[in-house]
Amino acid sequence: MNSLIKAVISWLIALWVSYVFIVSLFYKFDESALEPQHIFTTIGVWMSDTINTTLGELFVQYGAILIGLAELTTSLLLLVPIVFWKHRKKLHCIGGLMASFIMAGAVFFHIFTPLGWNPTWQVANEAACEAVFLAPNSCVDTGLANAALSILILGLVMMFLNKKHS
Repeated sequence: MNSLIKAVISWLIALWVSYVFIVSLFYKFDESALEPQHIFTTIGVWMSDTINTTLGELFVQYGAILIGLAELTTSLLLLVPIVFWKHRKKLHCIGGLMASFIMAGAVFFHIFTPLGWNPTWQVANEAACEAVFLAPNSCVDTGLANAALSILILGLVMMFLNKKHS
Protein backbone atom coordinates (compact mmCIF):
# COMPACT_ATOMS: atom_id res chain seq x y z
CA MET A 1 0.00 0.00 0.00
CA ASN A 2 1.25 3.46 -0.88
CA SER A 3 2.79 5.37 2.08
CA LEU A 4 0.60 8.44 1.42
CA ILE A 5 -2.55 6.31 1.59
CA LYS A 6 -1.29 4.71 4.83
CA ALA A 7 -0.62 8.16 6.31
CA VAL A 8 -4.09 9.44 5.36
CA ILE A 9 -5.81 6.35 6.80
CA SER A 10 -3.68 6.63 9.94
CA TRP A 11 -4.63 10.30 10.39
CA LEU A 12 -8.33 9.58 9.86
CA ILE A 13 -8.19 6.90 12.56
CA ALA A 14 -6.16 9.17 14.87
CA LEU A 15 -8.72 11.95 14.48
CA TRP A 16 -11.68 9.61 15.14
CA VAL A 17 -10.07 8.05 18.22
CA SER A 18 -8.98 11.43 19.59
CA TYR A 19 -12.43 12.90 18.97
CA VAL A 20 -14.22 10.10 20.85
CA PHE A 21 -11.72 10.15 23.72
CA ILE A 22 -11.65 13.94 24.12
CA VAL A 23 -15.43 14.38 23.88
CA SER A 24 -15.93 11.76 26.60
CA LEU A 25 -13.42 13.40 28.97
CA PHE A 26 -15.95 15.94 30.17
CA TYR A 27 -18.22 13.15 31.37
CA LYS A 28 -15.42 11.19 33.04
CA PHE A 29 -14.16 14.22 34.97
CA ASP A 30 -17.65 15.47 35.92
CA GLU A 31 -18.75 13.68 39.09
CA SER A 32 -22.36 14.71 38.51
CA ALA A 33 -22.63 13.03 35.08
CA LEU A 34 -25.10 10.14 35.45
CA GLU A 35 -23.83 7.82 32.70
CA PRO A 36 -20.23 7.44 33.93
CA GLN A 37 -21.53 7.14 37.49
CA HIS A 38 -23.66 4.20 36.36
CA ILE A 39 -20.90 2.62 34.28
CA PHE A 40 -18.10 2.82 36.85
CA THR A 41 -20.38 1.89 39.77
CA THR A 42 -21.76 -1.14 37.91
CA ILE A 43 -18.26 -2.34 37.01
CA GLY A 44 -16.91 -1.54 40.50
CA VAL A 45 -19.68 -3.52 42.20
CA TRP A 46 -19.04 -6.41 39.81
CA MET A 47 -15.30 -6.23 40.62
CA SER A 48 -16.08 -6.21 44.34
CA ASP A 49 -18.26 -9.31 43.97
CA THR A 50 -15.96 -11.28 41.65
CA ILE A 51 -12.36 -10.10 42.14
CA ASN A 52 -11.67 -7.99 45.22
CA THR A 53 -13.73 -5.59 47.33
CA THR A 54 -10.99 -2.98 47.63
CA LEU A 55 -10.29 -3.03 43.89
CA GLY A 56 -14.00 -2.59 43.18
CA GLU A 57 -14.29 0.33 45.59
CA LEU A 58 -11.21 1.99 44.09
CA PHE A 59 -12.64 1.51 40.60
CA VAL A 60 -15.91 3.19 41.59
CA GLN A 61 -14.03 6.11 43.12
CA TYR A 62 -11.16 6.60 40.66
CA GLY A 63 -11.90 4.49 37.57
CA ALA A 64 -13.40 7.27 35.45
CA ILE A 65 -10.49 9.61 36.20
CA LEU A 66 -7.84 6.97 35.47
CA ILE A 67 -9.49 5.89 32.22
CA GLY A 68 -9.99 9.55 31.28
CA LEU A 69 -6.29 10.27 31.86
CA ALA A 70 -5.31 7.23 29.77
CA GLU A 71 -7.60 8.39 26.96
CA LEU A 72 -6.26 11.96 27.16
CA THR A 73 -2.66 10.69 27.03
CA THR A 74 -3.50 8.50 24.03
CA SER A 75 -5.21 11.40 22.24
CA LEU A 76 -2.21 13.67 22.79
CA LEU A 77 0.13 10.96 21.52
CA LEU A 78 -2.00 10.52 18.40
CA LEU A 79 -2.20 14.27 17.72
CA VAL A 80 1.38 15.31 18.55
CA PRO A 81 2.67 14.29 15.08
CA ILE A 82 1.00 17.49 13.85
CA VAL A 83 4.09 19.16 15.36
CA PHE A 84 6.57 16.28 15.25
CA TRP A 85 5.77 14.95 11.77
CA LYS A 86 9.06 13.06 11.56
CA HIS A 87 7.88 10.70 14.32
CA ARG A 88 4.33 10.18 13.03
CA LYS A 89 4.67 6.48 12.24
CA LYS A 90 6.12 5.57 15.62
CA LEU A 91 3.66 7.75 17.57
CA HIS A 92 0.66 6.47 15.62
CA CYS A 93 1.82 2.87 16.06
CA ILE A 94 2.14 3.30 19.84
CA GLY A 95 -1.06 5.38 20.06
CA GLY A 96 -3.02 2.78 18.09
CA LEU A 97 -1.82 0.07 20.46
CA MET A 98 -2.72 2.18 23.50
CA ALA A 99 -6.21 2.96 22.13
CA SER A 100 -6.81 -0.74 21.42
CA PHE A 101 -5.61 -1.72 24.88
CA ILE A 102 -7.93 0.78 26.60
CA MET A 103 -10.91 -0.22 24.48
CA ALA A 104 -10.23 -3.94 24.93
CA GLY A 105 -10.99 -3.30 28.59
CA ALA A 106 -14.16 -1.42 27.70
CA VAL A 107 -15.37 -4.17 25.35
CA PHE A 108 -14.58 -6.79 28.00
CA PHE A 109 -16.66 -4.94 30.61
CA HIS A 110 -19.57 -4.47 28.17
CA ILE A 111 -19.62 -8.20 27.37
CA PHE A 112 -18.76 -9.92 30.64
CA THR A 113 -20.28 -7.73 33.37
CA PRO A 114 -23.79 -6.62 34.26
CA LEU A 115 -23.06 -3.37 32.37
CA GLY A 116 -24.15 -5.00 29.11
CA TRP A 117 -23.74 -3.86 25.52
CA ASN A 118 -26.38 -1.12 25.87
CA PRO A 119 -26.00 0.35 29.38
CA THR A 120 -29.27 1.53 30.90
CA TRP A 121 -29.53 3.79 33.94
CA GLN A 122 -32.14 5.69 35.89
CA VAL A 123 -32.79 9.44 35.53
CA ALA A 124 -35.13 11.84 37.29
CA ASN A 125 -36.69 12.98 33.99
CA GLU A 126 -36.11 13.12 30.25
CA ALA A 127 -34.11 16.36 30.54
CA ALA A 128 -31.52 14.52 32.70
CA CYS A 129 -30.87 11.99 29.93
CA GLU A 130 -27.67 12.63 27.94
CA ALA A 131 -28.28 9.61 25.70
CA VAL A 132 -31.53 8.02 24.45
CA PHE A 133 -34.59 8.36 26.70
CA LEU A 134 -35.85 4.78 26.83
CA ALA A 135 -38.86 4.95 29.11
CA PRO A 136 -40.03 6.97 32.09
CA ASN A 137 -36.96 7.58 34.27
CA SER A 138 -34.66 5.43 32.10
CA CYS A 139 -31.80 6.19 29.68
CA VAL A 140 -29.89 3.86 27.36
CA ASP A 141 -26.64 4.37 25.45
CA THR A 142 -26.72 2.23 22.32
CA GLY A 143 -23.53 3.63 20.77
CA LEU A 144 -21.00 3.43 23.59
CA ALA A 145 -19.93 -0.20 23.20
CA ASN A 146 -19.99 0.09 19.40
CA ALA A 147 -17.60 3.07 19.58
CA ALA A 148 -15.33 1.08 21.92
CA LEU A 149 -15.29 -1.88 19.52
CA SER A 150 -14.59 0.38 16.53
CA ILE A 151 -11.65 2.00 18.34
CA LEU A 152 -10.28 -1.39 19.41
CA ILE A 153 -10.26 -2.57 15.79
CA LEU A 154 -9.13 0.73 14.24
CA GLY A 155 -6.33 1.09 16.81
CA LEU A 156 -4.98 -2.30 15.71
CA VAL A 157 -5.29 -1.25 12.06
CA MET A 158 -3.35 1.94 12.89
CA MET A 159 -0.68 -0.04 14.69
CA PHE A 160 -0.18 -2.40 11.73
CA LEU A 161 -0.22 0.44 9.19
CA ASN A 162 2.60 2.20 11.02
CA LYS A 163 4.77 -0.61 12.38
CA LYS A 164 8.27 -1.04 11.06
CA HIS A 165 8.65 -3.77 8.47
CA SER A 166 11.86 -5.79 8.58
